[in-house]
Amino acid sequence: MITKQDFRRINDYIWEIPTSFHPQMKVPVWVFADEELLEDALGDLSITQAVNVACLPGLVGHVAIMPDVHQGYGMPIGGVMASLVPGGIISPGAVGYDINCGVRVLASPIDYQSAKPYLSDLASTLYRNCPSGVGEKGSIPLTTEELDNVCRKGARWALEHGYALEEDLPRTEEFGCLEGADPSKASKRAKERGRGQLGTLGAGNHFLEVDVIEEIYDREAAEIMGLQEGCLALQIHCGSRGFGHQICTDYVQDFQWAVINYGIQLPDRELVCAPIDSTEGQAYLAAMKAAANYAFANRQTLAYHARRSFKEIFGSQAGENPLRQVYDIAHNMAKIEKHRIEGKDMTVCVHRKGATRAFGPGFAGLPSEYRPIGQPVLVPGSMGTESWILLGTNTNEELSFGSTCHGAGRVMSRHKAKREIRGDLLRQELENEGISVRAGSMPGLAEEAPKAYKDVSRVVEAVSKAGIAHKVARLHPIAVVKG
Repeated sequence: MITKQDFRRINDYIWEIPTSFHPQMKVPVWVFADEELLEDALGDLSITQAVNVACLPGLVGHVAIMPDVHQGYGMPIGGVMASLVPGGIISPGAVGYDINCGVRVLASPIDYQSAKPYLSDLASTLYRNCPSGVGEKGSIPLTTEELDNVCRKGARWALEHGYALEEDLPRTEEFGCLEGADPSKASKRAKERGRGQLGTLGAGNHFLEVDVIEEIYDREAAEIMGLQEGCLALQIHCGSRGFGHQICTDYVQDFQWAVINYGIQLPDRELVCAPIDSTEGQAYLAAMKAAANYAFANRQTLAYHARRSFKEIFGSQAGENPLRQVYDIAHNMAKIEKHRIEGKDMTVCVHRKGATRAFGPGFAGLPSEYRPIGQPVLVPGSMGTESWILLGTNTNEELSFGSTCHGAGRVMSRHKAKREIRGDLLRQELENEGISVRAGSMPGLAEEAPKAYKDVSRVVEAVSKAGIAHKVARLHPIAVVKG
């Protein structure tokens, strides 16, 4: 069992497990946390899983663990690893089952005080227009051919079909489309699951949330991003739905043979992988990109439904564009990137699972208005607690492969939350606090109770003090839609 005594403290917010801890470790593990958050991380198998990840072949630098870490499948949620290209590996479990699960934030010029009388109606309208729940069908059924187009084009497909504004795409990671996606690498079963789910939230921790921008910390950056204190914002948190889940399921199964064929020794079968330059590795990468593009189109379509909901409730007050996109970014992805590691420029496959890419000022992949300030980072809390908008930093390049946290992070399992919390009582508590709640399942609501999560502001403080993110704005929820 790993204890606090097994760490070497680099500074107040970075803790290291050196390679001497385990004979098979190829790289050390770095945990970004204060002392209390480190204790939280030691409360489950997160750090044990991180050590297992550090034993994989072809890794460089270190395994970076974020303060919102919690136990996941194979790799902990809140983990980052980089493997050499070529020469390294790619692992479906180190990306996750919800490929390109991510967050989109849109800002509104409507101020909270004038919107307050309409929030209940707005919540109901968003719930009606944005399908949610397990297996929920979307409003845009696709043929297999059209699904393939979504997989190749991502958010560009949504623009071509009237579900996006031209200005949305530059304010989306990779402009809403990963090159190299190949839908032929996705199984028939994956496509069957994906054809009817475009434009849906799903269930679990996915949500749509109306917030008020409560406090601005960087006024110059906030102005560039269109954030106004006291005005509304909207968060959309979801991913690639059953399509991405099935792709992960299929390749986890396929890679059981790959590790045998390539003689890869695993510390945990859940970390099945393949050489990234192998036929199997390239097939998964192409399928993963297809699921990622599906997710970009999914959040874009939900943004379309949210905009029409705002227009329906606020009428002319909403204006021509009631919700201007701030940014859209993934937190479950593998990306081929160039990083300077231990003084050398390297091409690596960065796996971010429950971690957000957070490049600093000057990054060429940003729209021109964002290049002077860096990449926006969207960090949702749990319903009933604050969320944050941050910016990436240049210092995180060598600290965390240009990555930071993605949310609050669980401290209570879903099963335990359902045992200890009644969804109907939680809903009443939130309503009493002025938060309109629309949810299709009371047990599902209980799973996502604020007490099931860490203090998101403490998480944000840790990444801020560690130098891997910069605070811009704090948001407070006023309406929540869940499956």
